[in-house]
Amino acid sequence: MKIKDFSRALAEFWTEFRKSASGLIGLGILVVSLLVVIFEPIILPWRDANTKWRNIDYWIDNSAGAPPAWTNLFAKEKKAVTTRLESPGRVESDMEGGGKLVTLTFPYSFTADRAPLDLIFRATINGDVPVTVNVDRPDGTSIELASHFEQGLSNQGIRVTVNNEAKDSTFAFVKQFLSDETLSSMSSGTLEPANIVFSRADAAMAGKFAALKGDYKLVVKAMVFDTANSSIADPFFVVSGSASGILGTDDMKRDVFSGLLAGLKWALLIGIMTSAISVIVGVLYGITSAYFGGVVDSVMQFIYQVVSSMPLLPVLIVVSAIFKPSIWFIVMVMVLFFWTGSVMTVRSMALQLKEETYIEAAKALGSNNRRIIFRHMLPILIPYSFASMALSVPSAIVYESTVSLLGLGDATIVTWGQILHDAMAGGAVLNGVWWWIIPPGLLIAVMGMTFAFLGFAMDKILHPKLQTR
Repeated sequence: MKIKDFSRALAEFWTEFRKSASGLIGLGILVVSLLVVIFEPIILPWRDANTKWRNIDYWIDNSAGAPPAWTNLFAKEKKAVTTRLESPGRVESDMEGGGKLVTLTFPYSFTADRAPLDLIFRATINGDVPVTVNVDRPDGTSIELASHFEQGLSNQGIRVTVNNEAKDSTFAFVKQFLSDETLSSMSSGTLEPANIVFSRADAAMAGKFAALKGDYKLVVKAMVFDTANSSIADPFFVVSGSASGILGTDDMKRDVFSGLLAGLKWALLIGIMTSAISVIVGVLYGITSAYFGGVVDSVMQFIYQVVSSMPLLPVLIVVSAIFKPSIWFIVMVMVLFFWTGSVMTVRSMALQLKEETYIEAAKALGSNNRRIIFRHMLPILIPYSFASMALSVPSAIVYESTVSLLGLGDATIVTWGQILHDAMAGGAVLNGVWWWIIPPGLLIAVMGMTFAFLGFAMDKILHPKLQTR
């Protein structure tokens, strides 16, 4: 086909396609999905979510089972939102006897009704660098939260958590406001340091949290004795709140929104690759069966009936349970069953096509069977399979999600089915963690709806008899 003819055919197809509202909706969702996949490295909140989805250490600073941040809009009591504080104010001053004192100041505005769950300081240390962490409160008081000193580090990360290292210092702060009788029944182990840091300073602060809202300063002081061989780099604070991100976190502290974005490309890849390969195989199978006829057609139709009568899901579950396959193996198994979808339609059209005059003329001119099939019949019949290709994508996505939901998928990648499996195993339904269940389920449904809309629209265009349907 010439480029000019192809352009004209494409223009005619688009003219008909844009008359279908559902088709345009499906196309719009597909385009947005492809853009998300292309720009995933930029928009993914947690950049290493693809490779470290099951690495607990990567998510350790998050809070477990935290609802989405936007739920605060509907809550009477506002929760602190997990926030990462970077780019602190940095002041370096000389110390007596040599070395430098590095002061890092992280401003934090606290406006919630509930205190954060923890305050976590992270940095990369080289050499011997003692670190102290203080907080300056809006009421003018200051608390020394923690002191941390590890020797002989070689560009290694340190992690200082207020909940683990500030119990004694916050207890000393509380003692200023409590009576001896109250103190006798308390100990540092009974306090939650983060609550004390963000609570009003009064006699009731140890028993009931009352938010002290305002501007806080988290101050880190690092003593660099050997400026040539010691340093502190990449400092940041994580305010771990009881609400987090766009879609919250699961019980392993993983960001659900990052997981859904990371799973989008696999949903598209699995669906499109499975359907494309299946349709190509099915079209060639149907054309070959119709073209040769006779014994060849009978044998091929018998094979078709055997394969089409076998249930895919039980076979897929058994194979996955035995081999613990990769995602590519799962795709291959689905292709072995999906190719039957377009065979009968293509075969019936090929039976008519092979009786056309130009096919007879090609035979008379000495064209071999391969040339007739690939040059004369396939280009005409393949467009009619585009609708079948689009309609088979949802099935591929659902089958993979089902296998993953049962815990038999490829554990090396992030898919929506695996997120649902983890939610089921983590008791998300019983615990009311709806943001761990509903979003992946909705995305599976929306992606299936997208390709169904595209398939129905193309079906009407490529099969004119269906336009009155």
